[in-house]
Amino acid sequence: MDRLDAKTELTSHMKVLRAFAMSLTRNDAAADDLVQDTVLKAWSNLDKFQEGTNMRAWLFTILRNTFYSNRRKAVREVEDVTGAITESLSVKPAHDGRLQLAEFRAALAELPVEQREVLTLIGVLQYSYEEAADVCGVKVGTIKSRLNRGREALAIKMQISSTDRMEITDAATHAVVAASSGTAA
Repeated sequence: MDRLDAKTELTSHMKVLRAFAMSLTRNDAAADDLVQDTVLKAWSNLDKFQEGTNMRAWLFTILRNTFYSNRRKAVREVEDVTGAITESLSVKPAHDGRLQLAEFRAALAELPVEQREVLTLIGVLQYSYEEAADVCGVKVGTIKSRLNRGREALAIKMQISSTDRMEITDAATHAVVAASSGTAA
């Protein structure tokens, strides 16, 4: 692949990479660092990219693997136990929607990372089950299972009955989540 073509395609995926990174890290600075690490690794290993395959999936796999590697390293680091830093990053939205964004973010943050990851890939980024399975390195059935468990857990946390539609119904909320993966109100 020509380096100029690769650069163009790589940069075209920056927004979705940032959204995915934000869903995993729940921190603006950490998400930016994760995307930067991903792009650096991808650019350094561009010769390993198989032309004709899905670059977005390749980038998401690099990002995901980098995230989990960083998590393993973070065991030796000090955590934000009081949540003071995390709480300072979120602002309650000024608009009303079917799901209040702040409540949704809080409920989503309580889910295991595997469920958040699948909900983000399929629910926000509109990946197919197969694409999400490729990114996560698991089978389609595992993706469906994680998605179902994640949806059920969100419904319980947000006190939504099984007959309610679990979606963001107003355009403003959808735009915020799609554009920034819930990082702004």
